[in-house]
Amino acid sequence: MSELTKQLPFVTAFPHAVGTGIILRTDQSIMPELREHLESLIDDMESALSRFRSDSIVARMAEAPQGGTFAFPDWTTGLFDLADALVTESKGAIDPCAGEDLIRLGYGPDLSFHMDADAPQHLGTLHGRPTWRNDIQRQHSTLITKQPVHLDFGAFGKGYLVDLIAEALQTWNGEHASPTTESTTPNTHQPPITQWIVDAGGDVNIHTIEPVTIALEDPSNADNAIGIIRMKNGSLCASSPSRRHWADNAPLPLHHLINALDGMPVTDTAASWALAPHIFDPQAGINTESETNRSLNPKLLCYPTALADGLATALFLGYGKHIMLSSHCSGATLDSQRHATIFNGFPGTFFLNDGQQASENTSDTM
Repeated sequence: MSELTKQLPFVTAFPHAVGTGIILRTDQSIMPELREHLESLIDDMESALSRFRSDSIVARMAEAPQGGTFAFPDWTTGLFDLADALVTESKGAIDPCAGEDLIRLGYGPDLSFHMDADAPQHLGTLHGRPTWRNDIQRQHSTLITKQPVHLDFGAFGKGYLVDLIAEALQTWNGEHASPTTESTTPNTHQPPITQWIVDAGGDVNIHTIEPVTIALEDPSNADNAIGIIRMKNGSLCASSPSRRHWADNAPLPLHHLINALDGMPVTDTAASWALAPHIFDPQAGINTESETNRSLNPKLLCYPTALADGLATALFLGYGKHIMLSSHCSGATLDSQRHATIFNGFPGTFFLNDGQQASENTSDTM
């Protein structure tokens, strides 16, 4: 029996969730009532935010010819707070409105994987595509538009769902309702879950007593690891086009990691990783006066996996240092020449060819 199996012997799978599936490893078995609760949470997330569901709120926004007022569930406020921060930090290179660019590149709800012939004339903010800052009026969890807007929260939405699941595991007592559901079905049979790994296609929230070893996937060969990291209380996310790219008669390889400014896939980064510590205790609250939190919206620390997910995307695009430093996060990138760079003391170990060593980024800018 492996070390991980001994520590977390129970496995629960949601194979169709958010396109990648979600796997939970826990120290206690998940009873039917809690599983139903988690399934409801996942469905609520997708029905609000999935652009691949025709009945979702974001799908209605995309089909509204004159725009409108769209009330999202209250639990999306944290997601929208993170969107505000990442759009600002990346100077617009990350933008939920880039869903329109992804559709033009072939990654739309129909999954055609065929780029529109006139896409280069329309892609990105540079060609007048709506933006989060200029074309979305936000009032907490309500978004107001004046035209069709194609939102995509793939840069950090999956990490946000992982955090909601981890919170449900930690706080479930049978009468607790998660932020996405009104259910208060009593349950007296669920043993307290004190250790877990929530894994949504590589976006991982870990809370264990003993460290576990996580492989850093080689972007050129998913069967190989390019490094490892050992951790026990944090969230680790990665960005890479290795599992989501498509061939087309395009002048460059097409994938989903695009710079929202020009709408084009980034080609000089092969992979990125971001690690966010779990420094927020939902029972104790947040110390907003601490040095850690002074330059960061403290609400974002409630969602470490979403933060790591967004930071991995930002690092892939060449941004993210300010948020990383102000939140005690760390990260790493692998460029197209397979040179690794670490940021803010990322604790992973890389296995590089020809005796190469990962270099530490010490510049003030990225």
